[in-house]
Amino acid sequence: MSKAVKLEIASARSERGAEVRPVYLEALTLVERLHRRLLDVIKDEFDRRGRADINAVQALLLYNIGDCELTAGELRTRGYYLGSNVSYNVKKLVEMGYMHHSRSRIDRRSVRISLTPEGKAVRDIIAALYEKHVFTVEQIGGVSIDEFKVVNNALNRLERFWTDQIKYRL
Repeated sequence: MSKAVKLEIASARSERGAEVRPVYLEALTLVERLHRRLLDVIKDEFDRRGRADINAVQALLLYNIGDCELTAGELRTRGYYLGSNVSYNVKKLVEMGYMHHSRSRIDRRSVRISLTPEGKAVRDIIAALYEKHVFTVEQIGGVSIDEFKVVNNALNRLERFWTDQIKYRL
């Protein structure tokens, strides 16, 4: 390949990078900000109900566990927990009576967790909040089903891209 062709390719790559960089960085900022805003919305719902006994991260964790019985490690691998201190929140939720924990019958080193009736009540609050959003996000939020499909498709591809970066050390 000639030097001129290589320079032309490098220039085109640089121009494309200059186009992609700002929108990629904006998407990263929005994803992070949206997660924080979701936690704010959940906190607000619990504040309205006069519930200061549980924080938004813990409530979201309970919602994501739902009716499953799983290990703390599975919380992270399934994407149910976005923090680094899952063991702290699991311990607190057990102490507060929102979760059961017991040793696995198969692997005694592993602890299985599930929701207590109190934990299911918290899960139901989040489910009701989401259900309210389902009926208002299009009219009030102005986000259509088609727009959600496009956003979800893009976010799934971005997740796959990031997973491949880790998995294949790209």
